[in-house]
Amino acid sequence: MSLIHLRRKGASSPPDPAPAEDARRTKKARNAPYEVGAPHAFLPTSRADMDARGWDELDILIVTGDAYVDHAAFGPILIARFLEGRGYRVGVVAQPSWTGPEDIARMGRPRLFVGVSAGNLDSMLNKLTAQKKVRSEDQYSPGGRPNARPNRATIVYANLARQAFPGLPVVLGGIEASLRRIAHYDYWSDSVRRSILLDSKADLLVFGMGERPAWEIARRLAAGEKIGDLTDVRGTAHVKKNRRAWEPLLENESRYVTDGGVVVLPSYDEVRTDKRAFAAMSRAFQYETNAHNGRPLLQAHGDEAVYFNPPALPLTEAEMDGLYDLPFQRRPHPSYEEPIPAFETVKSSIVTMRGCFGGCTFCSITEHEGRIIQSRSQDSVLREVRALSRMEGFKGTITDVGGPTANMYQMRCKDEVTESACRRLSCVHPGICENLVTDHAPLVDLLRKVRQEKGIKKVYVASGVRYDLAERSPEFIRELAEHHTGGQLSVAPEHSNPEVLKKMKKPGIESYERFAQAFCQASEAAGKEQYLIPYFITGHPGSTLKDTIELALYLKRQDLRPRQVQDFIPTPMAIATAMYHTGVDPLTNEPVYTATDLREKRMMKALLFWWDEASWPLAREALKKAGRADLIGRGAGCLVPPEYGLTSPAARPAPRPAGGGNFRERTRSPGSPGGASRSHRAPSSRGRP
Repeated sequence: MSLIHLRRKGASSPPDPAPAEDARRTKKARNAPYEVGAPHAFLPTSRADMDARGWDELDILIVTGDAYVDHAAFGPILIARFLEGRGYRVGVVAQPSWTGPEDIARMGRPRLFVGVSAGNLDSMLNKLTAQKKVRSEDQYSPGGRPNARPNRATIVYANLARQAFPGLPVVLGGIEASLRRIAHYDYWSDSVRRSILLDSKADLLVFGMGERPAWEIARRLAAGEKIGDLTDVRGTAHVKKNRRAWEPLLENESRYVTDGGVVVLPSYDEVRTDKRAFAAMSRAFQYETNAHNGRPLLQAHGDEAVYFNPPALPLTEAEMDGLYDLPFQRRPHPSYEEPIPAFETVKSSIVTMRGCFGGCTFCSITEHEGRIIQSRSQDSVLREVRALSRMEGFKGTITDVGGPTANMYQMRCKDEVTESACRRLSCVHPGICENLVTDHAPLVDLLRKVRQEKGIKKVYVASGVRYDLAERSPEFIRELAEHHTGGQLSVAPEHSNPEVLKKMKKPGIESYERFAQAFCQASEAAGKEQYLIPYFITGHPGSTLKDTIELALYLKRQDLRPRQVQDFIPTPMAIATAMYHTGVDPLTNEPVYTATDLREKRMMKALLFWWDEASWPLAREALKKAGRADLIGRGAGCLVPPEYGLTSPAARPAPRPAGGGNFRERTRSPGSPGGASRSHRAPSSRGRP
């Protein structure tokens, strides 16, 4: 695999991308045997591991807030393996003690830099719910135990790294750093915070998917460049420490996309005190996320400023294949005695692509992984399927074949010129772009080949299906229903109100209903009993109590009894978060109603559980507050019964699984996996608890 050296226009010429030292190490690393259970199968985590390899020092240390699971689904480990594959000596410190620097320093000072990540999730999202209550489980820790990482873990780890290794470059990465790179609204403190790069006092911040920038940083430092000289690496941000360093850039402020200038965002002081300025910042940022035409950004924070290079270019198919050919052990480090819940979810799954062009305003996937779909080749996926089939304990069932979305595999713009020039924030809203190739044939063909592999008994699709795309392919729906649904299928209509759905950048509920009907018919034709698992969001900007009541009535009319309802969480950088904080849609400057009172948010959620007696008191309160007490009663048009004269539990019908249409009463097929929740992101960067 070869990742080309990339630089923005006008940057100085880079050093040779493969210095002699790196080339020797790369050759040695690639020739080294990697087998499951081999003596050096895992990356070193201690001085003893280093001694066993005959290493006197590391080149790079990766610090992560997650447990060490040697699997490509764990972002910091993916970067660590990638750098190892380029010939560097890489060590991992997972979930270190934060009472002092000793734990981080246990393998000694690395030669090049320390990479710091909070892990696969923002540490505050990982700890607190939408109601700002402490979560009972951390899925990325042994035994699911909470409190294995500090609040604002990126900042804490970076400070510890600076204490442990004075003068050594500290590089931030991961989703927490990526989504907090500009001034941002922090839901858990209800405040606008500075760029995390300033609060952490790190040298560089890698945003988005980090393979290209991490490798460029490593090889340029290895070639003798100073960290302060690495100001032109795409996909990174750095601090300009005084006005003399950044005010001259204002003379080259960009006025149109191709002028080569810098986009000057409203300053931290402005967005902290002026919500209109915050909305303007959010809008300007969103339009610079296409790696092919995104411009550099500058945001002042007092006398300092943060400079953001354009995003790193997406990986090619060959480069994606190379990532997944790295010697992952696909299991937790043997030092753990308890299971890692997040690993249990993904251990028998296959990732086929990254990125999402949906552009949902409440979702952070697009901001982190990008809008351009980066897919693996069929051969690469099938190699991983064969490797998985040989793993100890594998029972023949692949629990998911997908990615952030189940059915965007190999979808992209009709040509590179159009894709490179496009400034749309979504390829599918308000309608599917005519330039988007939505052919499902590559995915259908891949799924067929996967299930034909030796040792594979069942292949499921558990990632959420984008139904507005799926309804364009009756063949995909037939394949999905006949072969790849374990009795239940995840879809996310999110709401029924068209105005709320516009604020979410989601398709109308009619699209969901068409897909539901097609899936029902395909399931019946296949002779299978299965149903949909729809997800809904309450409290999203633009949604009122009245809208939520209408959604609850829609669910009751359809006899839909959702088991999972998302109470909207404003995660950093999302467009919906800007709406929540400012009360303004940053894309239109129109006012937007937002429920900010926690009790009102609880009432909204209770309304959707119209069938659940435990939710009735709050639902009644919501109905009275909205002036809809007429919906409290026993009539067919009522939503919940009155407080008095409740039927006994024995007299009430048992809740049925969520469904739709004439297949709502069907149950899961025997032997299917127990739960088609969204692909191993619970809680996720979308904020689902």
